[in-house]
Amino acid sequence: MAEILASAGQEAKFKSGSLVEGTVTAVDGSDVFVDIGYKSVGTVGIEEFGGAEVKVGDKVAVMLVQLENDKTGTVEISKRRADEKIRWEKIQARYTEGSVVTGTVKSAVRGGLLVQVDDVEAFLPGSQIEVTPVKELEPYVGQTFEFKVLKISNERRNLIVSRRELIEGTMAEKRAELLATLQKGEIRKGRVKNITEFGAFVDLDGLDGLLHITDMSWGRLKHPGELLKIGQEIDVMVLDIDRERERVSLGLKQTQPNPWDAIQEQFPVGARVKGKVVNLAAYGAFVEIAPGIEGLVHISEFSWTKRVARASDMLSVGDEVQVVVLSIDMENQKIALGIRQTQDNPWDTVQERYPVGSRIKGKVRNFTAYGAFVELEEGIDGMIHISDMSWTRKVNHPLEVLQKGQEVEAVVLDVNAKEQRISLGLKQAQTDPWAEIAAKYQVGSVVKGKVSKVASFGAFVELEDGVDGLVHISQISDQRVDKVKDALDVGQEVEARVMKVDRAERRIGLSIRAMSMTEDEVKAMVEGPSEETVKADEPSSSTFGGLGAAFDNAFANVEWQPGN
Repeated sequence: MAEILASAGQEAKFKSGSLVEGTVTAVDGSDVFVDIGYKSVGTVGIEEFGGAEVKVGDKVAVMLVQLENDKTGTVEISKRRADEKIRWEKIQARYTEGSVVTGTVKSAVRGGLLVQVDDVEAFLPGSQIEVTPVKELEPYVGQTFEFKVLKISNERRNLIVSRRELIEGTMAEKRAELLATLQKGEIRKGRVKNITEFGAFVDLDGLDGLLHITDMSWGRLKHPGELLKIGQEIDVMVLDIDRERERVSLGLKQTQPNPWDAIQEQFPVGARVKGKVVNLAAYGAFVEIAPGIEGLVHISEFSWTKRVARASDMLSVGDEVQVVVLSIDMENQKIALGIRQTQDNPWDTVQERYPVGSRIKGKVRNFTAYGAFVELEEGIDGMIHISDMSWTRKVNHPLEVLQKGQEVEAVVLDVNAKEQRISLGLKQAQTDPWAEIAAKYQVGSVVKGKVSKVASFGAFVELEDGVDGLVHISQISDQRVDKVKDALDVGQEVEARVMKVDRAERRIGLSIRAMSMTEDEVKAMVEGPSEETVKADEPSSSTFGGLGAAFDNAFANVEWQPGN
């Protein structure tokens, strides 16, 4: 029974995957025969001994792969597998997840690096090499580092390690130490780590701080890359510290003197300086007159005479210009500059060039509802008001008399250099025809003309010399006329008698109705009835006696301008 039990215990030891100790019984070429105390002797290839000398009687540890090979009927064993298992069990006993090991990078493989840790290979994923992504792996081959064991893989019998976690741990310690010692206002050395549109991140030896673009320079910056480069070492000032959120705000310009502190002494109001256009807006140009000092030239300060719609019409970024300091706002750090102040103001001498009463020639440049602008020289215009366009007619719009681009001769009526205004007269450059008109159009004479305008109280008839006469509604026909437009049309040719000439008021009254009257009747209408006639014939007298008043009332309804 004892023999049976011993045999059963021996059988339990011999199972696949178990380690057993055996004795070398023979070496035949490339085969080494090992007796493990089983029914048959196992065979191991001599290459599994790694070139070591093998002698009969040597004790070796092997792994039992298979008790009986299906083809040979012999036990199948492996020294190589046994060595691997023994080595792995030693590693498991030596290392634990989270422990720190030292290893040397053997080679670069897909996805990372192979690291030799003692007598086992470990895998270092690419994401675990540095804190920031690594593009080139070859430079790490051959270097020795410390690593943190992330995982022990029994299936693959290898270690997965990380260098990044150790670095981050070290950085966290440095970060905590820096946060504890940093003070607002102190200046620290740092290295530009990253650049963005809004600023740059600066490494303060373990702690990253944000340097905003507005705190980089006293001057204008469109992009941080204009001033900084990645890897550049700079001195920065600590502006703010948020220890709870581990955030630090930095300033670069604060390490340099503020040029605005001495601005009033350096650029007093009235000073003429040279500058460079650094930016353009629709309303003006920003000109840098010193590093970090910019002023605005508003479009109204570009020229004494030119009408500037946009700054880009006159200047381009990069242009060098002469400017004059107009005002300084220290509180808001703003400077108003002027370009036109560097030149003589032509309006200062305009009265000398265009004295009142002088005759000028110019081209009609533009119209308004009340007049026309005539260009006297570049940037200097004079205005002809509609009341100064004609001696003989009422002008409602300048287009009735003038055309754009037309060259005209006019007289200077008034010059206001302060308001930059020149008043011109078109009719004043011509002879007043009313001296002859009064003699030409005698009361009672017959005239011909065209209806130029129809109103509720009568119609205007254009005669020779551009003179308009008024036919009152009561003087259109012998028959009652309720609406002038029912009896007369604009452009219609008519004959009428002159009934009234007022030279002082420059007015002529006409009558179409009087064309069918005798000379005596016309004379009676003009002179008005006697007292006896009025008493004898009240209706008739009202007709004739009221003619002068009718014309006066009609003319009063017209928006007559002086001289018309």
